Amino acid sequence: MKVKVGVVKHYYDKIGVAIVQLSSGLSVGDKIRFEKGGEEIFEQVVGSIQVEHEKIDSAKKGGVVGLKVEMGVKEGAEIFKV
Repeated sequence: MKVKVGVVKHYYDKIGVAIVQLSSGLSVGDKIRFEKGGEEIFEQVVGSIQVEHEKIDSAKKGGVVGLKVEMGVKEGAEIFKV
């Protein structure tokens, strides 16, 4: 069962960071999948979460965080825990 974690609000291609609005909690070590229009883009394990340039281990529902991503993602891409 996949659980929606959030949606990409912005992507910084030079540093490979997606800004994500969370709809569920997320922690370092969680495996996530990025999807756009129902199509799977890629999966990765969360290696780094930041809020205001501070590294954190987990973030709560409703937060806006920066996630280091392995590939480029578009705004509006949905993120699911797998």
